[in-house]
Amino acid sequence: MIRRLLPKIDPFQPADGAPPQGLWAFARWALKGAEKPILLAVFVTAMTGISELVAARFTGWVIDGAEATGPGAFWEPFWWLILFGLAFFLLIRPLIFVFDAGVSGVMLGPNLFPMVLQRLNSHVLGHSMRFFENDFAGRLSQKALQVSRALTDLVLETTDVVVYALAMFVGAFFLLGAIDPWLLGVFALWAVLYALALRYFIPRVRRLSAARAGARTAVTGQIVDTYSNIATVKLFARDDDEDAANHAALDHYRARALDFGELSAVFRMVLMTLGGILPVVSILGALYLYSIGTATAGDIAVTAMVTTRLSMLTNRLGRVAMSIFTNIGEMQDGIGTLTPGHEITNRPGALPQAQSGEIRFDHVGFAYGGEGHALAGFDLTIAPGEKVALVGASGAGKSTAVSLLLRLYDVEQGRILMGGTDIRDLTQQALRRQISVVRQETAMFNRSALENIRYGRAEATDEEVFEAARRASAHDFILDLTDHKGNRGYAARLGERGVKLSGGQRQRIALARAILKDAPVLVLDEATSALDSEIEAEIQDALGEVMRGKTVLAIAHRLSTIAQMDRILVLDHGRIVEEGSHEVLLAQGGLYARYWERQSGGFIGAEAAE
Repeated sequence: MIRRLLPKIDPFQPADGAPPQGLWAFARWALKGAEKPILLAVFVTAMTGISELVAARFTGWVIDGAEATGPGAFWEPFWWLILFGLAFFLLIRPLIFVFDAGVSGVMLGPNLFPMVLQRLNSHVLGHSMRFFENDFAGRLSQKALQVSRALTDLVLETTDVVVYALAMFVGAFFLLGAIDPWLLGVFALWAVLYALALRYFIPRVRRLSAARAGARTAVTGQIVDTYSNIATVKLFARDDDEDAANHAALDHYRARALDFGELSAVFRMVLMTLGGILPVVSILGALYLYSIGTATAGDIAVTAMVTTRLSMLTNRLGRVAMSIFTNIGEMQDGIGTLTPGHEITNRPGALPQAQSGEIRFDHVGFAYGGEGHALAGFDLTIAPGEKVALVGASGAGKSTAVSLLLRLYDVEQGRILMGGTDIRDLTQQALRRQISVVRQETAMFNRSALENIRYGRAEATDEEVFEAARRASAHDFILDLTDHKGNRGYAARLGERGVKLSGGQRQRIALARAILKDAPVLVLDEATSALDSEIEAEIQDALGEVMRGKTVLAIAHRLSTIAQMDRILVLDHGRIVEEGSHEVLLAQGGLYARYWERQSGGFIGAEAAE
């Protein structure tokens, strides 16, 4: 019922533009669309605080009325207090508290965290490959969760405690002022001392909180990096070294946590002392005023109830203040990492649909932001349906050319055109829908084999997935797969990064994924490098069928896989130094011929290995 009465928040409403890097600007961006529910929460919480003051004032009225009337009567002198008390304590106050719980636990809590994380994740996914290559995946995911949780907690704590405290403080100001200006003066002086304490401690809390958050995410990044490369750790017997690295990261975190903990203890001690001063001084002051006849017994009761409640609230507010500024520090730590602008963006008016056709590299230069060029003056035209292979030593620029075609990086000089259109004038999604890719380092999700292959085309039927797997010579081994939960065949999960599969099996699933996508351009980046000769021969016919009618750009060190290409380009230091068919290049006796001579068992020797 409460859910139906409260306003709705759409946690998956897209964000408006890119996130700003300023703390409060980021909060407005992340919470846009939830403003009205948050304001409602502020109002309901304020009503909760006011209801506490009404309860205290009611007690004062009862005491003053009883003192003035004396024993002997009940209904006649107190009927309005009785009716008010019944209505307030049995109806109005319970409803206020029910709605107060509802706005926090039903309206805000379950919706704000997914809203912030969804928007932040959408932005992070749009970063370039360089962004992800320069950081730990575990550290980035930790920061996204950290920022989302911190902002959610910040909103909940502010609306639930801070607004409640402000309502109590403002109400107490008027209640005590109505009793006597001297009580108001005591309260005002105490409020100034409290504000000065907050002003001193809060910046220090924020600074130490940010340092602690950064140290904690470094620990996460270290552990994830170790676990992600656990096979290498085991093979090189480096368990102790990794444990030592983790020990160092944890020790740094512990030092930052101790700094924060010491400050927290002093802060809470100061707030506890201030919280104890208020009720003692206020109650004694009210008692003195009663002794000289300027305050009533009810005034003493109201003062005692309000200031004692404020004292308890002060302690709670101190803990919440620590939490709030801890969350602010964690938000600042994460925002700086996750919210920089995207390096690669869609141009205004970028076309949502790409036309297949000629691919042209027009005097392309690229150096990964450095001085040495991975590609320099690179010119290449690939006709529709033509099959071109790139060959060269490590660092020659082969993979760079593929990455630029896919716009994983933007060219630094020149341009790349597809169907006569600069690929920067296409949306990134439109460009990549035109290209199927099988890379040397195949990527698998920790999902079922069926889901991994269907990643090539989400709307594909099960039978289309099975057919793609058959054409990639993957169907038979997939049927034999099992996972730790007893799933078998296409339902079996492949483990993180496909660790349960051999390299050849991963590449055959990646090939099946590309077959299923059926894009007009096919990129093969060492697509058969992990296959043994028998399996390679088994899928050669399938590769030939898949390449038929498509524009193909292939990178291979195993020259047997590219010997039948229409053209073979030999790259050296980012430039094309030889070009021709397999036979023509052998006859020239240049780099390609030397690579061919050094083959042993179908592999290029050390000079050509990448």
